[in-house]
Amino acid sequence: MKAKAPKKVKKVVDSTTEEKIKEAARKVFTQKGFAASRTRDIAEEAGINLALLNYYFRSKEKLFDIIMTDNIRHFMMDAKVIVSDEGTTLRAKIELIASSYIDMLIQHPDLPLFILSEIRANPEKLVQRMGFKEFLFKSSFFRQLQEASKAGQNNIKPLHYFINMLGMIVFPFVASPLLRNLAELKVEEFNMLMQERKTLIAKWIEGMLLMK
Repeated sequence: MKAKAPKKVKKVVDSTTEEKIKEAARKVFTQKGFAASRTRDIAEEAGINLALLNYYFRSKEKLFDIIMTDNIRHFMMDAKVIVSDEGTTLRAKIELIASSYIDMLIQHPDLPLFILSEIRANPEKLVQRMGFKEFLFKSSFFRQLQEASKAGQNNIKPLHYFINMLGMIVFPFVASPLLRNLAELKVEEFNMLMQERKTLIAKWIEGMLLMK
Protein backbone atom coordinates (compact mmCIF):
# COMPACT_ATOMS: atom_id res chain seq x y z
CA MET A 1 0.00 0.00 0.00
CA LYS A 2 1.35 3.38 -1.07
CA ALA A 3 2.16 5.70 1.81
CA LYS A 4 0.28 8.98 1.93
CA ALA A 5 2.27 12.11 1.25
CA PRO A 6 2.62 14.31 4.34
CA LYS A 7 0.19 17.20 4.45
CA LYS A 8 1.66 20.62 3.82
CA VAL A 9 1.49 22.90 6.82
CA LYS A 10 -0.19 26.14 5.88
CA LYS A 11 1.62 29.21 7.13
CA VAL A 12 -0.64 31.23 9.41
CA VAL A 13 0.16 34.92 9.35
CA ASP A 14 -0.75 37.12 12.31
CA SER A 15 -1.09 40.64 10.88
CA THR A 16 -0.50 42.20 14.33
CA THR A 17 2.84 40.40 14.74
CA GLU A 18 3.79 41.16 11.16
CA GLU A 19 3.15 44.89 11.63
CA LYS A 20 5.02 44.83 14.95
CA ILE A 21 8.07 43.37 13.18
CA LYS A 22 7.86 45.90 10.35
CA GLU A 23 7.59 48.80 12.79
CA ALA A 24 10.59 47.50 14.74
CA ALA A 25 12.53 47.10 11.49
CA ARG A 26 11.74 50.70 10.48
CA LYS A 27 13.12 51.91 13.81
CA VAL A 28 16.28 49.77 13.72
CA PHE A 29 17.06 50.51 10.05
CA THR A 30 16.57 54.24 10.71
CA GLN A 31 18.81 54.25 13.78
CA LYS A 32 21.59 51.97 12.53
CA GLY A 33 21.30 51.84 8.74
CA PHE A 34 20.96 48.64 6.75
CA ALA A 35 24.57 47.41 7.02
CA ALA A 36 24.80 47.71 10.82
CA SER A 37 21.34 46.30 11.54
CA ARG A 38 20.93 42.65 12.52
CA THR A 39 17.79 40.55 12.46
CA ARG A 40 18.47 39.84 16.14
CA ASP A 41 18.26 43.61 16.82
CA ILE A 42 14.91 43.78 15.04
CA ALA A 43 13.57 40.74 16.91
CA GLU A 44 14.58 42.28 20.26
CA GLU A 45 12.98 45.62 19.32
CA ALA A 46 9.75 43.80 18.36
CA GLY A 47 9.82 41.76 21.60
CA ILE A 48 9.85 38.40 19.81
CA ASN A 49 12.36 35.61 19.29
CA LEU A 50 14.53 35.35 16.18
CA ALA A 51 12.83 32.16 14.99
CA LEU A 52 9.46 33.93 14.84
CA LEU A 53 10.94 36.82 12.85
CA ASN A 54 12.43 34.35 10.37
CA TYR A 55 9.02 32.66 10.13
CA TYR A 56 7.46 35.91 8.88
CA PHE A 57 10.40 37.32 6.93
CA ARG A 58 13.06 35.10 5.42
CA SER A 59 15.97 37.55 5.67
CA LYS A 60 17.07 41.04 6.60
CA GLU A 61 17.25 41.87 2.89
CA LYS A 62 13.64 40.81 2.34
CA LEU A 63 12.45 42.85 5.31
CA PHE A 64 14.43 45.89 4.19
CA ASP A 65 12.93 45.60 0.70
CA ILE A 66 9.41 45.56 2.16
CA ILE A 67 10.07 48.55 4.44
CA MET A 68 11.65 50.65 1.68
CA THR A 69 8.86 49.78 -0.75
CA ASP A 70 6.30 50.90 1.84
CA ASN A 71 8.20 54.17 2.28
CA ILE A 72 8.22 54.78 -1.48
CA ARG A 73 4.50 54.10 -1.75
CA HIS A 74 3.65 56.45 1.12
CA PHE A 75 5.74 59.21 -0.42
CA MET A 76 4.20 58.66 -3.85
CA MET A 77 0.69 58.87 -2.43
CA ASP A 78 1.55 62.30 -0.99
CA ALA A 79 3.31 63.34 -4.21
CA LYS A 80 0.29 62.37 -6.33
CA VAL A 81 -1.92 64.73 -4.35
CA ILE A 82 0.63 67.55 -4.69
CA VAL A 83 1.32 67.31 -8.45
CA SER A 84 -2.35 66.94 -9.39
CA ASP A 85 -3.69 69.83 -7.28
CA GLU A 86 -5.03 72.41 -9.73
CA GLY A 87 -5.27 75.10 -7.06
CA THR A 88 -1.59 75.09 -6.01
CA THR A 89 1.04 77.27 -7.67
CA LEU A 90 4.12 75.74 -9.28
CA ARG A 91 6.42 77.16 -6.62
CA ALA A 92 4.21 75.82 -3.84
CA LYS A 93 4.19 72.38 -5.49
CA ILE A 94 8.00 72.31 -5.67
CA GLU A 95 8.32 73.39 -2.04
CA LEU A 96 5.81 70.74 -0.93
CA ILE A 97 7.56 67.98 -2.91
CA ALA A 98 10.99 69.04 -1.61
CA SER A 99 9.73 69.29 1.96
CA SER A 100 8.00 65.90 1.87
CA TYR A 101 10.94 64.13 0.22
CA ILE A 102 13.62 65.72 2.44
CA ASP A 103 11.70 64.81 5.60
CA MET A 104 11.44 61.21 4.40
CA LEU A 105 15.12 61.01 3.47
CA ILE A 106 16.20 62.40 6.84
CA GLN A 107 14.04 59.73 8.47
CA HIS A 108 15.23 56.97 6.09
CA PRO A 109 18.78 57.84 4.91
CA ASP A 110 19.24 54.40 3.30
CA LEU A 111 16.32 54.96 0.91
CA PRO A 112 18.28 56.69 -1.92
CA LEU A 113 20.80 53.84 -2.15
CA PHE A 114 17.95 51.32 -2.09
CA ILE A 115 16.27 53.13 -4.99
CA LEU A 116 19.55 53.31 -6.93
CA SER A 117 20.11 49.58 -6.50
CA GLU A 118 16.53 48.91 -7.67
CA ILE A 119 17.04 51.17 -10.69
CA ARG A 120 20.11 49.15 -11.68
CA ALA A 121 18.53 45.78 -10.98
CA ASN A 122 14.96 46.18 -12.22
CA PRO A 123 13.81 49.67 -13.26
CA GLU A 124 10.50 48.39 -14.66
CA LYS A 125 9.60 46.82 -11.33
CA LEU A 126 10.47 50.02 -9.46
CA VAL A 127 8.31 52.16 -11.77
CA GLN A 128 5.45 49.72 -11.23
CA ARG A 129 5.91 49.87 -7.46
CA MET A 130 5.87 53.66 -7.48
CA GLY A 131 2.64 53.83 -9.49
CA PHE A 132 3.57 57.32 -10.64
CA LYS A 133 4.11 56.98 -14.37
CA GLU A 134 0.45 56.90 -15.41
CA PHE A 135 -0.36 60.49 -14.54
CA LEU A 136 2.90 62.35 -13.75
CA PHE A 137 3.44 63.69 -17.27
CA LYS A 138 -0.24 64.60 -17.58
CA SER A 139 -0.41 66.33 -14.20
CA SER A 140 -0.99 70.04 -13.58
CA PHE A 141 2.58 70.14 -12.23
CA PHE A 142 4.07 69.26 -15.63
CA ARG A 143 1.65 71.58 -17.39
CA GLN A 144 2.71 74.43 -15.09
CA LEU A 145 6.38 73.66 -15.78
CA GLN A 146 5.74 73.80 -19.51
CA GLU A 147 3.80 77.08 -19.25
CA ALA A 148 6.51 78.65 -17.08
CA SER A 149 9.19 77.53 -19.52
CA LYS A 150 7.32 79.14 -22.43
CA ALA A 151 6.76 82.32 -20.43
CA GLY A 152 10.51 82.48 -19.81
CA GLN A 153 10.96 82.05 -23.58
CA ASN A 154 13.44 79.21 -23.23
CA ASN A 155 11.10 76.32 -24.26
CA ILE A 156 13.17 73.80 -22.29
CA LYS A 157 11.38 70.47 -21.83
CA PRO A 158 9.67 70.15 -18.41
CA LEU A 159 11.47 66.85 -17.85
CA HIS A 160 14.78 68.74 -17.49
CA TYR A 161 13.40 70.77 -14.59
CA PHE A 162 11.96 67.64 -13.00
CA ILE A 163 15.34 65.89 -13.26
CA ASN A 164 17.09 68.93 -11.76
CA MET A 165 14.59 69.05 -8.90
CA LEU A 166 15.11 65.37 -8.06
CA GLY A 167 18.87 65.77 -8.28
CA MET A 168 18.82 68.74 -5.90
CA ILE A 169 16.75 66.78 -3.40
CA VAL A 170 18.31 63.33 -3.58
CA PHE A 171 22.01 63.80 -4.43
CA PRO A 172 23.02 65.44 -1.12
CA PHE A 173 21.69 62.39 0.74
CA VAL A 174 23.46 59.95 -1.58
CA ALA A 175 26.71 61.88 -1.09
CA SER A 176 26.12 62.71 2.58
CA PRO A 177 29.11 60.71 3.97
CA LEU A 178 31.45 62.61 1.64
CA LEU A 179 29.77 66.00 2.14
CA ARG A 180 29.68 65.66 5.92
CA ASN A 181 33.35 64.71 5.94
CA LEU A 182 34.37 67.58 3.66
CA ALA A 183 32.42 70.21 5.59
CA GLU A 184 33.05 68.57 8.99
CA LEU A 185 29.33 68.40 9.72
CA LYS A 186 27.61 66.31 12.34
CA VAL A 187 24.48 64.42 11.24
CA GLU A 188 22.27 67.01 12.98
CA GLU A 189 24.08 69.87 11.21
CA PHE A 190 23.74 68.13 7.85
CA ASN A 191 20.01 67.61 8.45
CA MET A 192 19.59 71.30 9.27
CA LEU A 193 21.32 72.12 5.98
CA MET A 194 18.84 69.87 4.18
CA GLN A 195 15.95 71.65 5.90
CA GLU A 196 17.15 74.92 4.36
CA ARG A 197 16.92 73.35 0.89
CA LYS A 198 13.13 72.96 1.19
CA THR A 199 12.61 76.57 0.11
CA LEU A 200 15.89 77.08 -1.75
CA ILE A 201 15.16 74.37 -4.33
CA ALA A 202 11.95 76.12 -5.39
CA LYS A 203 13.86 79.40 -5.80
CA TRP A 204 16.56 77.72 -7.90
CA ILE A 205 14.05 75.99 -10.20
CA GLU A 206 12.13 79.26 -10.55
CA GLY A 207 15.37 80.98 -11.54
CA MET A 208 16.08 78.32 -14.17
CA LEU A 209 12.60 78.78 -15.63
CA LEU A 210 13.30 82.48 -16.18
CA MET A 211 16.69 81.91 -17.84
CA LYS A 212 16.85 82.43 -21.60
